[in-house]
Amino acid sequence: MARAALDKSPGDVAAMFDDIAGRYDLLNDVLSLGQDRVWRGAAVRAVDAYSGELVLDLAAGTGTSSVAFTSRGARVIACDFSQGMLRVGARREREEGSSRATFVAGDALSLPFADRTFDAVTISFGLRNVHDVDQALQEMRRVTKIGGRLVICEFSHIPVAALDRVYSRYLAAALPMIARCFTANTGAYSYLSESIADWPDQRALAARLQRAGWSRVAWRNLTLGVVALHRAVRRA
Repeated sequence: MARAALDKSPGDVAAMFDDIAGRYDLLNDVLSLGQDRVWRGAAVRAVDAYSGELVLDLAAGTGTSSVAFTSRGARVIACDFSQGMLRVGARREREEGSSRATFVAGDALSLPFADRTFDAVTISFGLRNVHDVDQALQEMRRVTKIGGRLVICEFSHIPVAALDRVYSRYLAAALPMIARCFTANTGAYSYLSESIADWPDQRALAARLQRAGWSRVAWRNLTLGVVALHRAVRRA
């Protein structure tokens, strides 16, 4: 689990995201140079949701990417522990006159859903923010149907160690500086760079998925390993 997450209580983390909710999507685009759309698109394709399926999108934030799961007729629940994020997403849905996603407040460590509810569970750029990653992975498995799938899209590590160190230093210096142009809460983006640096690499996260009971665990790197897409299936 990330040191940065350990340094903050769940309430602190939720409040931090509440504070940046209004400009969250804009800052994601700016700070990633638009790559966040590519990464989230890859997650949507990996989930491959189709008509009749029910998808849980955890750490959904404002639900920007949640609605993409409905393109082939699937239903989606956008779940997040930041009520500020959810309010922004629900308001946008009302303004657009649509109801493509259902917004639900929830904690990844104790999901408010029955066992074996979802055909697919996905989480993008949110697993780093939970205080007990292993418990969260077990909770995701609990609410997934037998034969259902899990897709995790998360910041990771470039396989070349020297290059990864350079990238980590860049994040630590650049993210708060750029964020300062858009928000007064630069601490949230210092937290982001710290949590990425402390996050386990691809192989270590895959091992944790297996220990949590997931099967057919695999991953592939996106953008040289800056982000990794992990996939798994619940067999029993």
